[in-house]
Amino acid sequence: MRINTTRSNVDTDRLIQQYAQMRRIRAFEETAIAASKEGLVKGAIHPSIGQEAIAVGVCGNLETDDVLLSTHRGHGHTMVKGAVPVEMMCELFGKQGGICKGKGGSMHIADFRVGMLGSNGVVGANITIAAGAAHAIKLKKSNQIVCCIFGDGAINRGPFLEGLNWAGVFDLPILFVCEDNGFAATTRTKTMTSGAGPAARAESLGIPATEIDGNDVAVVDDVARELIDGIRAGGGPRFLVAKTYRLTGHTAADPAAYRDSAEVDAKWQGDPIKRCLDSILQTGIEDDVPEYEANKCLEEIRQAYEVAKNAPWPDIGEAFSDVQDSDLDTTGANQ
Repeated sequence: MRINTTRSNVDTDRLIQQYAQMRRIRAFEETAIAASKEGLVKGAIHPSIGQEAIAVGVCGNLETDDVLLSTHRGHGHTMVKGAVPVEMMCELFGKQGGICKGKGGSMHIADFRVGMLGSNGVVGANITIAAGAAHAIKLKKSNQIVCCIFGDGAINRGPFLEGLNWAGVFDLPILFVCEDNGFAATTRTKTMTSGAGPAARAESLGIPATEIDGNDVAVVDDVARELIDGIRAGGGPRFLVAKTYRLTGHTAADPAAYRDSAEVDAKWQGDPIKRCLDSILQTGIEDDVPEYEANKCLEEIRQAYEVAKNAPWPDIGEAFSDVQDSDLDTTGANQ
């Protein structure tokens, strides 16, 4: 296992844009949480607050036609891949204009236009889907790659072994990214994981693994770019473990009482957004420069909320579209 803690020379312009993207994700999550408490969101919300650097650093290095598979905690991944926030917000609200016509909600957002095959509410299920997508890409001899993101809890489920084994056997063009936030829902992962953890398990299957500080966006960016370039050049599957911390509860409704408040307060000091801004300001840039870019993103999310809140509900006939039963017409009557 290679542990990477170094960073290349800082590209200030890129870092400013990454800071803005992380602020955009944070604003989306906070708005979604608030909307859930207002009763506007239909279904569960799993915030990624504290994990934004991984979404930005990894997905920011993917091409539009690359394939992404995400988790139930996938808002940030989806936006960085290119999905439109207002369409995502409408989807969370179950409204017209949602990416999936309001039928998928937070845990099942997909946008094939940007290569996002979908979030997934079944822990680890995206790993085998990703392996299948990567195998298809290899058979087509395309230059695309697949990126599959999952949490550390997923390494204890069967699809992890199946998907990584398949990727290793067939030398597939896939980047596995483990967002290691230390928890599987409300349980500390280390209390239910035998052995040395995610990287060791990947390497036992012959897949090279790299462990990084997932809260340093510049490090994530550098390492993800290197791994993605290697995969695209025919280097086969790679495994990235990004150490991070989920700063909120498992869901928007979870007060996370199973964690000590002092622990959480200490982790807030390592907030990836704060760390990124500190790095920018150390270059001598005035603080109003990154804030100008961030404020544009915040306004975008504010407007997305207003549009979604005021959008109409889908027509009742939509409940019977996009289904495989050919015996139902759009009104739901039997033909």
